[in-house]
Amino acid sequence: MAYSGRFVPKNPKKYVGDPNNIIYRSSWECKIMSWLDKNDDILQWASEELIIPYLSPVDNRVHRYFPDFYVKVKDKMGEIREMIWEIKPKKESGPPQKRSRITQKYISEVVTWGVNEAKWKAASEYCKDRGWSFHIFTEKELGV
Repeated sequence: MAYSGRFVPKNPKKYVGDPNNIIYRSSWECKIMSWLDKNDDILQWASEELIIPYLSPVDNRVHRYFPDFYVKVKDKMGEIREMIWEIKPKKESGPPQKRSRITQKYISEVVTWGVNEAKWKAASEYCKDRGWSFHIFTEKELGV
């Protein structure tokens, strides 16, 4: 499976946005798209269609965050729930391990973590304001 490409849904009516322009940026995202498209409990879904403003700790300016997925689901109790899902490698889902030497790679990891943390804080608030939930999935949760 390609790491990025165009996803063609079998159920385009479930997609919120343009179903002819769905892009996946990883094989994990493609698998999730396929699952969302096929799952009868998923009422609606979107990929990178929402825009959430966040304050970047790098330049102290407002930027736009496009979460990986918006999902509207009917749960086992028949309740309708809405949520935002972010897909990230485990190594990017928490702060980097302290190192004895400060390398360029370590600085880059710290910056990535700081930006991700700011995005996820904004997404959590966005969800809280709407009665939704925010979830981060790594290879552990995805079973890959």
